Amino acid sequence: ASFAKVLPVDSESRFPLIERVKARTEAPVFLAQAQWDTVNEFLSIAKSYAQADVNGGSTSLSFLLYGPPGTGKSRLARHIAKELGLDLYVARLDGLISSFLGSTSKNIRALFDFAAKTPCVLFLDEFDAIAKLRGDSQELGELKRVVNSFIQNLDTLGSQSIVIAATNHHELLDSAVWRRFSYRLALDFPSAELREKMWEQFISPLQFTAREIELLADLSEGFSGSDIYEVCVRLHRRRITTQQSLELKEAFQVLQNLGIGEGENRRFLSGLRGKDEHTIASMLRDRNTKLYSHSALADILGVSKATAHRWAQGVENDD
Repeated sequence: ASFAKVLPVDSESRFPLIERVKARTEAPVFLAQAQWDTVNEFLSIAKSYAQADVNGGSTSLSFLLYGPPGTGKSRLARHIAKELGLDLYVARLDGLISSFLGSTSKNIRALFDFAAKTPCVLFLDEFDAIAKLRGDSQELGELKRVVNSFIQNLDTLGSQSIVIAATNHHELLDSAVWRRFSYRLALDFPSAELREKMWEQFISPLQFTAREIELLADLSEGFSGSDIYEVCVRLHRRRITTQQSLELKEAFQVLQNLGIGEGENRRFLSGLRGKDEHTIASMLRDRNTKLYSHSALADILGVSKATAHRWAQGVENDD
């Protein structure tokens, strides 16, 4: 019989510590083959653990995902839950940590008590929040008890539920906590090959040629998968608003606009900031003569091929 699950609540505020994430249709996860190998091994082990639990197995299984924001940690957690046929419950650890460290230990215990009774994927987001306490807290003894509480609860969870933790700052994690995770996977900014796949997936049903996709993949070097998705969302909106077909120059403009802000120094496009068009043409041509042909430069900048040719040669004016 189905019944409403009672979610654990904060011992002080009484707010829920976790929320259930409803399954939804979304774009696929994009990973390099070596990363997929790790994920698929984890899934295979998790499925065998589920069988072992029927036979009285008790070992817990956990996965630590780490890397910069926007690289797909939450999306991968949702994918794993879907593949295992388990509900996904998300706990943001920065919200779980109380100003009273004793309450924090209670909150951690409540989380794991829930996971022990409810087969699920327990996703601990902002996981470095526990580690960040170390420098902020005067109560180091109590803090150590909080960390130990987490380790003990993870160790004794059993195999009916899976724990996935995600952090943007893995260097802050206590080595003892780090070692407790059965599997660990670094997620970084996508390679050119993965960026091409993302553009093909996210831009559909808008039409860009294979050459244009290759150009966009190169221009978006240093962008996260989340960034590329956001660019495509904006292009879809622009298409609906203008009722006109989209051209490469518009995608380039949106890329430039989105490239401003946090993390921009890692992006290739940041080097073009504030430059005039003939300088941009020359810089792109220097970057890759074959990729940035005069025809490609004309499409990117929205000018004639003859003008793009002159700019690429360093000639600014028509006379």
